[in-house]
Amino acid sequence: MVITIGREFGSGGRELGRLLAEELGIEYYDKEIITEIAKRTALSEQYVKQVVEKNPHELFPISVAHTFSYIDTQSLQLTRMIFMEQERVLKQMAQASDCVIVGRCADYILQDFKPFKIFVYADMDSKVERCLKRNEKADNLPRKKLIRKIKAVDKNRARYYNYYTGKKWGDILNYDICINTSNADLKAIVPHLAKMVKE
Repeated sequence: MVITIGREFGSGGRELGRLLAEELGIEYYDKEIITEIAKRTALSEQYVKQVVEKNPHELFPISVAHTFSYIDTQSLQLTRMIFMEQERVLKQMAQASDCVIVGRCADYILQDFKPFKIFVYADMDSKVERCLKRNEKADNLPRKKLIRKIKAVDKNRARYYNYYTGKKWGDILNYDICINTSNADLKAIVPHLAKMVKE
Protein backbone atom coordinates (compact mmCIF):
# COMPACT_ATOMS: atom_id res chain seq x y z
CA MET A 1 0.00 0.00 0.00
CA VAL A 2 1.50 3.29 -1.13
CA ILE A 3 -0.33 6.56 -0.51
CA THR A 4 0.94 9.85 -1.90
CA ILE A 5 -0.19 13.29 -0.77
CA GLY A 6 0.16 16.50 -2.74
CA ARG A 7 -0.94 19.56 -0.82
CA GLU A 8 -1.32 23.30 -0.84
CA PHE A 9 0.72 25.15 1.77
CA GLY A 10 -1.33 25.56 4.95
CA SER A 11 -4.01 23.07 3.89
CA GLY A 12 -3.05 20.56 6.58
CA GLY A 13 -1.91 17.94 4.07
CA ARG A 14 1.20 17.06 6.06
CA GLU A 15 -0.79 16.54 9.27
CA LEU A 16 -3.47 14.60 7.40
CA GLY A 17 -0.79 12.30 5.99
CA ARG A 18 0.72 11.68 9.42
CA LEU A 19 -2.69 10.95 10.97
CA LEU A 20 -3.61 8.64 8.08
CA ALA A 21 -0.36 6.69 8.47
CA GLU A 22 -1.06 6.31 12.20
CA GLU A 23 -4.62 5.16 11.51
CA LEU A 24 -3.42 2.55 9.01
CA GLY A 25 -0.37 1.53 11.03
CA ILE A 26 2.07 2.20 8.19
CA GLU A 27 5.20 4.28 7.66
CA TYR A 28 5.08 8.05 7.13
CA TYR A 29 7.72 9.87 5.07
CA ASP A 30 8.13 13.60 4.65
CA LYS A 31 11.21 15.43 5.93
CA GLU A 32 12.97 12.07 6.21
CA ILE A 33 13.26 12.11 2.41
CA ILE A 34 15.39 15.29 2.49
CA THR A 35 17.56 13.79 5.24
CA GLU A 36 18.18 10.63 3.22
CA ILE A 37 19.02 12.56 0.03
CA ALA A 38 21.48 14.71 1.98
CA LYS A 39 23.20 11.59 3.36
CA ARG A 40 23.54 10.03 -0.08
CA THR A 41 24.79 13.16 -1.84
CA ALA A 42 27.02 14.51 0.96
CA LEU A 43 25.16 17.82 0.66
CA SER A 44 23.68 19.66 3.63
CA GLU A 45 19.98 19.14 4.37
CA GLN A 46 19.45 22.90 4.10
CA TYR A 47 20.99 22.96 0.64
CA VAL A 48 18.95 19.99 -0.58
CA LYS A 49 15.79 21.60 0.79
CA GLN A 50 16.59 24.84 -1.04
CA VAL A 51 17.19 23.00 -4.31
CA VAL A 52 13.96 20.99 -4.20
CA GLU A 53 11.95 24.10 -3.31
CA LYS A 54 13.63 26.33 -5.91
CA ASN A 55 11.99 27.06 -9.24
CA PRO A 56 13.46 24.76 -11.89
CA HIS A 57 14.54 26.50 -15.06
CA GLU A 58 11.34 27.48 -16.82
CA LEU A 59 12.50 27.78 -20.41
CA PHE A 60 13.80 24.36 -21.34
CA PRO A 61 12.95 20.73 -20.60
CA ILE A 62 15.52 19.04 -18.38
CA SER A 63 16.67 16.75 -21.21
CA VAL A 64 17.95 19.61 -23.37
CA ALA A 65 18.72 22.40 -20.91
CA HIS A 66 22.40 21.44 -20.63
CA THR A 67 22.99 22.35 -24.29
CA PHE A 68 22.45 26.09 -23.68
CA SER A 69 25.71 27.63 -22.50
CA TYR A 70 24.21 30.64 -20.70
CA ILE A 71 22.36 28.46 -18.18
CA ASP A 72 24.18 27.85 -14.90
CA THR A 73 25.10 24.28 -15.79
CA GLN A 74 26.62 23.42 -12.41
CA SER A 75 23.43 24.42 -10.61
CA LEU A 76 21.32 22.55 -13.16
CA GLN A 77 23.40 19.40 -12.80
CA LEU A 78 23.07 19.51 -9.01
CA THR A 79 19.31 19.97 -9.33
CA ARG A 80 19.09 16.98 -11.67
CA MET A 81 21.29 14.87 -9.42
CA ILE A 82 19.14 15.64 -6.38
CA PHE A 83 15.94 14.82 -8.24
CA MET A 84 17.36 11.49 -9.44
CA GLU A 85 18.47 10.65 -5.90
CA GLN A 86 15.00 11.61 -4.66
CA GLU A 87 13.55 9.20 -7.21
CA ARG A 88 15.78 6.38 -5.92
CA VAL A 89 14.95 7.13 -2.27
CA LEU A 90 11.19 7.17 -2.88
CA LYS A 91 11.24 3.89 -4.80
CA GLN A 92 13.26 2.19 -2.08
CA MET A 93 10.89 3.47 0.61
CA ALA A 94 7.88 2.25 -1.36
CA GLN A 95 9.47 -1.16 -1.89
CA ALA A 96 10.45 -1.52 1.78
CA SER A 97 7.00 -1.13 3.37
CA ASP A 98 3.47 0.21 3.13
CA CYS A 99 3.71 3.97 3.51
CA VAL A 100 2.33 7.48 3.18
CA ILE A 101 4.62 9.88 1.30
CA VAL A 102 4.05 13.63 1.32
CA GLY A 103 5.04 15.80 -1.66
CA ARG A 104 8.22 15.27 -3.72
CA CYS A 105 6.32 14.38 -6.95
CA ALA A 106 5.75 10.96 -5.34
CA ASP A 107 2.50 10.31 -7.22
CA TYR A 108 4.42 10.58 -10.50
CA ILE A 109 7.68 8.92 -9.45
CA LEU A 110 5.86 5.96 -7.90
CA GLN A 111 3.24 5.47 -10.61
CA ASP A 112 4.44 1.89 -11.21
CA PHE A 113 3.47 1.11 -7.59
CA LYS A 114 -0.16 2.14 -8.34
CA PRO A 115 -0.34 4.54 -5.37
CA PHE A 116 -3.54 5.96 -3.92
CA LYS A 117 -3.08 9.62 -4.85
CA ILE A 118 -4.51 12.36 -2.65
CA PHE A 119 -4.45 16.13 -3.14
CA VAL A 120 -5.29 18.40 -0.19
CA TYR A 121 -6.42 22.01 -0.63
CA ALA A 122 -8.24 24.72 1.32
CA ASP A 123 -9.49 28.28 1.00
CA MET A 124 -7.08 31.09 1.87
CA ASP A 125 -8.69 31.97 5.22
CA SER A 126 -8.29 28.39 6.43
CA LYS A 127 -4.69 28.23 5.20
CA VAL A 128 -3.83 31.44 7.03
CA GLU A 129 -5.43 30.17 10.25
CA ARG A 130 -3.55 26.85 10.04
CA CYS A 131 -0.26 28.65 9.45
CA LEU A 132 -0.88 30.85 12.49
CA LYS A 133 -1.74 27.85 14.70
CA ARG A 134 1.18 25.77 13.46
CA ASN A 135 3.93 28.36 13.52
CA GLU A 136 4.47 31.02 16.17
CA LYS A 137 6.72 32.98 13.78
CA ALA A 138 3.71 33.48 11.51
CA ASP A 139 2.08 35.58 14.27
CA ASN A 140 4.65 38.29 13.58
CA LEU A 141 3.73 38.49 9.90
CA PRO A 142 1.02 40.89 8.72
CA ARG A 143 -1.88 38.97 7.14
CA LYS A 144 -1.08 40.29 3.63
CA LYS A 145 2.54 39.16 3.93
CA LEU A 146 1.48 35.72 5.14
CA ILE A 147 -0.92 35.39 2.19
CA ARG A 148 1.91 36.35 -0.19
CA LYS A 149 4.13 33.68 1.40
CA ILE A 150 1.41 31.01 1.01
CA LYS A 151 0.90 31.94 -2.63
CA ALA A 152 4.66 31.94 -3.29
CA VAL A 153 5.15 28.48 -1.77
CA ASP A 154 2.25 27.06 -3.78
CA LYS A 155 3.56 28.69 -6.95
CA ASN A 156 6.96 27.08 -6.43
CA ARG A 157 5.39 23.69 -5.69
CA ALA A 158 3.35 23.94 -8.88
CA ARG A 159 6.38 24.86 -11.00
CA TYR A 160 8.48 22.08 -9.50
CA TYR A 161 5.75 19.48 -10.04
CA ASN A 162 4.84 20.68 -13.54
CA TYR A 163 8.50 20.78 -14.61
CA TYR A 164 9.44 17.28 -13.50
CA THR A 165 6.19 15.46 -14.26
CA GLY A 166 4.86 17.25 -17.33
CA LYS A 167 1.50 17.34 -15.53
CA LYS A 168 -0.41 20.14 -13.84
CA TRP A 169 -0.10 20.34 -10.05
CA GLY A 170 -3.52 20.21 -8.39
CA ASP A 171 -5.34 18.99 -11.52
CA ILE A 172 -8.11 16.67 -10.29
CA LEU A 173 -7.36 14.22 -13.12
CA ASN A 174 -3.97 13.43 -11.54
CA TYR A 175 -5.41 12.21 -8.23
CA ASP A 176 -7.75 9.55 -6.87
CA ILE A 177 -9.31 12.01 -4.44
CA CYS A 178 -9.06 15.74 -3.74
CA ILE A 179 -9.92 16.86 -0.20
CA ASN A 180 -11.03 20.36 0.76
CA THR A 181 -9.91 20.88 4.36
CA SER A 182 -11.37 24.36 4.74
CA ASN A 183 -12.71 24.61 8.32
CA ALA A 184 -12.46 20.82 8.58
CA ASP A 185 -11.44 18.65 11.54
CA LEU A 186 -8.64 16.52 10.10
CA LYS A 187 -9.02 13.87 12.79
CA ALA A 188 -12.65 13.39 11.75
CA ILE A 189 -11.70 12.96 8.08
CA VAL A 190 -9.02 10.32 8.65
CA PRO A 191 -11.16 7.25 9.57
CA HIS A 192 -13.30 7.74 6.45
CA LEU A 193 -10.24 8.24 4.29
CA ALA A 194 -8.56 5.16 5.75
CA LYS A 195 -11.64 3.08 4.97
CA MET A 196 -11.65 4.35 1.39
CA VAL A 197 -7.96 3.52 0.94
CA LYS A 198 -8.44 -0.03 2.28
CA GLU A 199 -11.37 -0.68 -0.04
